[in-house]
Amino acid sequence: MRRQLRSRRAPASPYAYRYRLDDQDEVNQNYLADEEEEAEEEARVMVVPNLEEEEEEEEEEEEEEIEEKEKEEEKGQGQPAGNAWWQRWQIVSEYLWDPEKRMSLARTGQSWSLILVIYFFFYASLAAVITLCMYTLFLTISPYMPTFTERVKPPGVMIRPFAHSLNFNFNVSEPDTWQHYVISLNGFLQGYNDSLQEEMNVDCPPGQYFIQDGDEDEDKKACQFKRSFLKNCSGLEDPTFGYSTGQPCILLKMNRIVGFRPELGDPVKVSCKVQRGDENDIRSINYYPESASFDLRYYPYYGKLTHVNYTSPLVAMHFTDVVKNQAVPVQCQLKGKGIINDVINDRFVGRVIFTLNIET
Repeated sequence: MRRQLRSRRAPASPYAYRYRLDDQDEVNQNYLADEEEEAEEEARVMVVPNLEEEEEEEEEEEEEEIEEKEKEEEKGQGQPAGNAWWQRWQIVSEYLWDPEKRMSLARTGQSWSLILVIYFFFYASLAAVITLCMYTLFLTISPYMPTFTERVKPPGVMIRPFAHSLNFNFNVSEPDTWQHYVISLNGFLQGYNDSLQEEMNVDCPPGQYFIQDGDEDEDKKACQFKRSFLKNCSGLEDPTFGYSTGQPCILLKMNRIVGFRPELGDPVKVSCKVQRGDENDIRSINYYPESASFDLRYYPYYGKLTHVNYTSPLVAMHFTDVVKNQAVPVQCQLKGKGIINDVINDRFVGRVIFTLNIET
């Protein structure tokens, strides 16, 4: 095409020359257009192979990475278990103490110091608040007398000797079956020995409250309750407390309540009977003291801090005539003004229920 352009001659006339130039421009434009098309085609030809080569290179790289990972996994699987455990131990030991970064449990010494200081002041403040609250509370509470007594229940009762499930089962002709009851009663009555009571406590007039004035922190005197008051159930005349003859003694005492006084000045009495069944199963009961009551001179009780030698009064029930060779349920109740003895859910408030089964 260039040769054709060079071989053309100039026109003879100027007009012809102008027309010739116009033709020449068109030819030149066509030539340039052809050149641009050729360049674009060459660029396309150059670009496509480059893209294909890049894609092939990327695929090859991915394949190489996959092969390397597989090789590493194969190597890891081929390693013995000891190396794996050793690597884990190294990780744990570095977590506990990293000598390069000088860190323990992922914290530096400065971080641990700040944490310890914060927690120290936190718990110190907490302890100070609790101590202040307890101190303020104890300033309002007397150790000698309860602050609030409106919700105190009526007195409960308990019996001696100890018996499993409050069932007294024994055979008169076999001492091994009742000897433990005798031992229990003897141990319980040691504090009621006449000599000890005369030494520690005072002889108070019966039938009236033993009220002691003075500061609440002053030691209070206690009235004597001698073991001899129980007579046939004292163990002094009959060391077996009647168990060897099938006539057992059982002692009853009221629980201590600070400041308690029987209402209307009448002593609290004890009454026992068959709980359910034939009332003739118990034909005779003797009480000691004979009044079967807790005398007023043992009230009020001032608490264990000041009424140190206080001895709880007792009432002994001597079952002298009870049907033998069968279980007899017995209920002993407190009788008096303000005494509650019919609470179904609590058989020890104002009463006690036990069973006598005397075999011959």
